[in-house]
Amino acid sequence: MTMAPEPKGKLGAAALVSVNGPEGEILDWGAVDWRACEESVRRLRQRIFTASKAGDLKRVRSLQRLLLRSRANTLLSVRRVSERNAGRGTAGVDGEVALTPRARMQLARRVQCEAASWRARPVKRVYVPKKQGSGGKRRPLGIPVIVDRVHQARVVSALEPEWEARFEARSYGFRPGRGCHDAIEAIYRVARGANPKRRWVLNADLAAAFDRIDHDHILAMIGTFPARELVEQWLKAGVIEDGHFTPTEEGTPQGGVISPVLLNIALHGMEQAAGVRYRTSASEAGKTVTGSPVLVRYADDLVVLCHTRRQAIEVKARLTVWLAPKGLAFNEDKTRLVTLEEGFDFLGFNVRRYRGKLLVKPSKAAIRRVRERLRTEMRSLRGANAAAVLRRLTPIIRGWAAYYRSAVSSETFKTLDDYLWKLTYKWASYNHSNKPRFWVSARYFGMFNPSRRDRWVFGDRESGAYLPKFAWTRVVRHRMVKGASSPDDPALAAYWAERRARTPPPTAGKATWRIYQAQEGRCPHCGDWLLHAEDPPRTPHEWEQWLSISRPTIVRDVEQQDDKPDEQEPRLIHAHCRTRHTNERRQYPGTLHGHEPTRLA
Repeated sequence: MTMAPEPKGKLGAAALVSVNGPEGEILDWGAVDWRACEESVRRLRQRIFTASKAGDLKRVRSLQRLLLRSRANTLLSVRRVSERNAGRGTAGVDGEVALTPRARMQLARRVQCEAASWRARPVKRVYVPKKQGSGGKRRPLGIPVIVDRVHQARVVSALEPEWEARFEARSYGFRPGRGCHDAIEAIYRVARGANPKRRWVLNADLAAAFDRIDHDHILAMIGTFPARELVEQWLKAGVIEDGHFTPTEEGTPQGGVISPVLLNIALHGMEQAAGVRYRTSASEAGKTVTGSPVLVRYADDLVVLCHTRRQAIEVKARLTVWLAPKGLAFNEDKTRLVTLEEGFDFLGFNVRRYRGKLLVKPSKAAIRRVRERLRTEMRSLRGANAAAVLRRLTPIIRGWAAYYRSAVSSETFKTLDDYLWKLTYKWASYNHSNKPRFWVSARYFGMFNPSRRDRWVFGDRESGAYLPKFAWTRVVRHRMVKGASSPDDPALAAYWAERRARTPPPTAGKATWRIYQAQEGRCPHCGDWLLHAEDPPRTPHEWEQWLSISRPTIVRDVEQQDDKPDEQEPRLIHAHCRTRHTNERRQYPGTLHGHEPTRLA
């Protein structure tokens, strides 16, 4: 049911769209009640989780079919793919994208109506460069058409909660509410202390896991899942590269929404295969048995902490046998057997004991990559103005600092700030080679940041904008997710609400953080979350994308209170909500008030 807009002289008097309704009904994307949609999907996911935890497979399948038919699930899936995903502007083989509200609403109706008859399309092969220092190697990605991406998001919503109830506690990759920092913190808690019991480390990586995983194994793992046939179609859809079609006999293409979930399902049981054993008593549940190794996995990267070198070798041998039927094997070039005193790199961090103390720092390779990135960007900006430098470098600096803020990074941040100053000064001197040094310094450096007494901040004199420093990011300890906790567990709703409330937006100032807390993290217009803590950025590049894409969608707005017309109350809202309500204000003058267009942070 669609309700027509009815001005009532106050904020939020807008059209609302019912979560369910007739299939042929014309809906307005800007009028969808997103909070109701999220609540509907969340309840179904929690019911699936509960049934899976209880072992009631029949009820799990019934609830999954219900969620796959849900219009709310379709709307949220379209929103995820076409509005929030960093690759929303990338088209598949059909060349279609959905970047406008009208296109998104048409896409949602198309997906909902054609769900039963849809056939998977081939993916488009594109290549992206691997990490700097990889010898120019490129990683193949498979980009599905946008309808397939939406269908995959719908299927993930139904499949994921079933497996969230089964997944191992120390599996952290591509799971809701978990990330790289949880994996690093798990390693730290096992290896810390003056005399840790597990001093030997098997640091392993699987060779081309996404490309080689066996299809039959995946299909056997998901069993009688209602959308099993659609999953099989995606696995065997084939690839189009340079106009030529190639069938896919193995692997799941990186770039698909469902691929990370399928990889986690395929690798489920790795802890048991490695010989990890947990205590079963209620008071010690979740603790490993004495003498047992500890395995921490993030997607296809894993670390096994062992008591002796012999135990580490035995674990590797057992896992090699276990991986073979799945079409997987270790990448011997990246698999190492070391002690904590030698240290190892994992997820961009270096974990090593220094004089009896375990420290987690940014790895040398990660520091080298960001220095090279900054150097390359500054060279490409020669001849550009200061505003272009700020636009290009600010997300890189803030993204990298946000990812490494939970490690021992203070000295690294200072070193990078010194290097960045040299790059900016060299850039300014190149652009003004006929000017003396004091002129260059006065033009581009000064106390641009009023909250810091630092006269060597690079900035733009015309706009007053300035380049942030790495060292301005405060180092904070990451709060690791507890045990096997999942956002889909209804018994832990209070835990996840408290976790969200205590997690400030990265780079947010004190004033912004107070407003965020007062609003309980929700937009006052649509009721949706301002930031989605269940899906945090996982790499420095994802942090950079978040700061470039997601963060600007949140703006600071000023509204007059109804009972106090002379007072104004600042709040944080979504940029698209402000746009929608600004249009309503033009249609119904006097219902809304002015805004202050400053960004989050």
